[in-house]
Amino acid sequence: MTDADIQAFFATLSAANPHPRSELAYSSVFELLVAVLLSAQATDAGVNKATPRLFTLAPSPQAMLDLGLERVTELVRTIGLYRTKARNLLQTCRILVHEHGGQVPRSREALERLPGVGRKTANVVLNVAFGEPTMAVDTHVFRVANRTGLAPGRTPLAVEQGLLQRVPAPFRQHAHHWLILHGRYICLARKPLCAQCSVRARCDYGRHLQSAAVRRNALPDGS
Repeated sequence: MTDADIQAFFATLSAANPHPRSELAYSSVFELLVAVLLSAQATDAGVNKATPRLFTLAPSPQAMLDLGLERVTELVRTIGLYRTKARNLLQTCRILVHEHGGQVPRSREALERLPGVGRKTANVVLNVAFGEPTMAVDTHVFRVANRTGLAPGRTPLAVEQGLLQRVPAPFRQHAHHWLILHGRYICLARKPLCAQCSVRARCDYGRHLQSAAVRRNALPDGS
């Protein structure tokens, strides 16, 4: 993708969805952190089914600690890897209470010190809660960045760094949300819905498909 392609790519996605939001349900920075922590290797929909009861009973780190590991584990048991996530969640809440006054820290270093919080989770919190133009690279962002030619890379970190370099400044705030949603609903893993894609003319993969179709149509009958 050229710089002009990238500008048009994000301008199109922005026009269709000017204010994209996470599909995780939350009402505070703490709840966002919990939801993102629980969403690793799980769907947002699955997390959203489990968290309403959890957040009602434990809307703060101290309240989560007061519930205890057994109760928290029971409340998140419908989510994949729930035992490990419950332990990480309680350990994270303990650190939040003892080291951060019960508040979610605003620095990447402090966030990544929390059990169960990796770079992607930290990027989501920094972007969604604190407005920083970070790029959280999940499986959807990784696929879209590579398939389209936007920011090819062999690792999530390489893709993240490529996106930070290539995404125009006016679009950085919401770029990872647009890419997540595009990957979740249009640029699917096995069968991308290119015929429904509003940015296929700007995408390396879409242009490749179009060129291949032109070549096929140009072949003599019976070839």
